[in-house]
Amino acid sequence: MADHYETLGVSKDASAAEIKSSYRKLARKYHPDVNPGHEDEFKAISLAYDVLSDPEKRRNYDMGGGENGQGFPAGGGFGGFGDIFETFFGGGGGQAGGPIPRTQRGKDALVGVNIDLKTAAFGGTVDLDVTTAVVCDTCSGAGTQEGTKIETCSLCHGAGSVQRMTRTLLGQMVTNQTCNSCHGFGTVIPNPCLNCQGDGRVRKQRTMKIRIPAGVSDGTRIQLSSQGEVGPGGGPAGDLFVEVMVTRHEVFQRDGDNLRAAVSVPMTAATLGATIPFETFDGTQDLNIAAGTQSGTVVKLSGLGATRLRSETRGDLLITVDVLTPDKLDDEQRELLEKLAELRGEETPRAQISTENRGMFSRMRERFAGR
Repeated sequence: MADHYETLGVSKDASAAEIKSSYRKLARKYHPDVNPGHEDEFKAISLAYDVLSDPEKRRNYDMGGGENGQGFPAGGGFGGFGDIFETFFGGGGGQAGGPIPRTQRGKDALVGVNIDLKTAAFGGTVDLDVTTAVVCDTCSGAGTQEGTKIETCSLCHGAGSVQRMTRTLLGQMVTNQTCNSCHGFGTVIPNPCLNCQGDGRVRKQRTMKIRIPAGVSDGTRIQLSSQGEVGPGGGPAGDLFVEVMVTRHEVFQRDGDNLRAAVSVPMTAATLGATIPFETFDGTQDLNIAAGTQSGTVVKLSGLGATRLRSETRGDLLITVDVLTPDKLDDEQRELLEKLAELRGEETPRAQISTENRGMFSRMRERFAGR
């Protein structure tokens, strides 16, 4: 049995947050819908997380309990306390409530989808390729070959379990154990469907159109009811969860409901003021640079940010201005700047020391934050 800590790649003293983070990373990598052929690895990862994320199961597991973290293994040979509890409380895999139904609800599925920032901010529709279990189109979920049917198990006579004599510390006792012939179903399929091997479902890739709500962010999960795995025996499908991953945009960055960008303007434009065309998600907008604008100033375009989730309102577009200082001047340009310095009495400039209890970088951060 593989060690659960090794399976998740964490130490034995890992925190709950570390265990969850490692599980989510591995689950994305090995989920059958994303990476077919790794079902065993995904099951091992899921079992490890189920045990280690539950404080009581983890404690039992650390003390030497079973791989499910539900207690210690039963005693050997003559029968231990585990056997006694199984006898009285329906253990040993017996079907106390009757046979297992062949038709069951399918499991939920988790897939990821990459979207761009504009789709995340304003919503849209994307195509998603999903590989899940679907109803077998050969047997329509019955699991049998054409002209044949499911039959009652001749060993357990439909009960799904058989009685066994067990030796325990209290003497011989009769226990119910899962029937080895029908594996607890109470029925057998003598002639299973050749396409699905009697399971009633097959794995198949399909392309779906997914509607992305406006305002989603990186990590948002969208639930699609009955779009997950079809259950055994052609049972109802579970739900499909689509986890959104937003790709980086070359101009805009998301900041909650706001969008941020930066623009560089010449020193003359910042000094004299100017109106500059700026391309946004809503088309070209006029960006007004006020006379005397300093580097780090944030200009707000109201209502041009991201749509708020489950709302029709929007955040703002916040544009940080970077004033460009010329590093190459010809003789005429230098002469003009020297004349300007003379007119302003700045031939010998002096630094202005701030009297506030915060430094330059603090003020720049406040400007970037729009304070």
